[in-house]
Amino acid sequence: MKKKYYVVWSGNCPGIYETWDECKRQTFGFPNAHYRAFPSKEEAEEAFQKGYSYPKKIEREQQLVNQTLISPIKESIAVDAACSGNPGKMEYRGVYVADGCELFHIGPFEEGTNNIGEFLALVHALAFLKKANSRLPVYSDSRNAIAWVKHKKCNTKLIQSSRNRKVFDLIERAEKWLAENSYQTRIMKWETPVWGEIPADFGRK
Repeated sequence: MKKKYYVVWSGNCPGIYETWDECKRQTFGFPNAHYRAFPSKEEAEEAFQKGYSYPKKIEREQQLVNQTLISPIKESIAVDAACSGNPGKMEYRGVYVADGCELFHIGPFEEGTNNIGEFLALVHALAFLKKANSRLPVYSDSRNAIAWVKHKKCNTKLIQSSRNRKVFDLIERAEKWLAENSYQTRIMKWETPVWGEIPADFGRK
């Protein structure tokens, strides 16, 4: 996992911290605490000097999770996709968070996109869990995929062709499953700024 630096603008003791545990001690239980993770010490120092003023959208993306989400649930499944190009060769997989064991790995397929892969991975996990009669939650780091699953529609702008026919076959099957099945599985956002890369990440960034 890549090292991160945590800026605390508003907390018990504002400053820059090198671990999440240190940051948590300064912010847990502190009213309206303001803090964020950065990939380098230089960026953290610059942000600390500038003060807490970055846009609200970035705040929602980067803010460390609140008191009820200090760490991910270990007894869960995490899904992720990888795509070489956009479009390009696409694949996706799901892993058990507690030990990193791979539960499924599908692809690669020609002429897909990362968003499609993230969508397919989530639906695959839902079907996988329903078949196993399991109540484990599922993590995804893709807001798009979570929204697409919620609306039961892969809202891709990719144009179908002879090269990506298999991808569109998978999309059709996934949408059909969503239309015909109910599920109780909790779909949760993986908080990358806090927890690092999602366990199902392919490590190709």
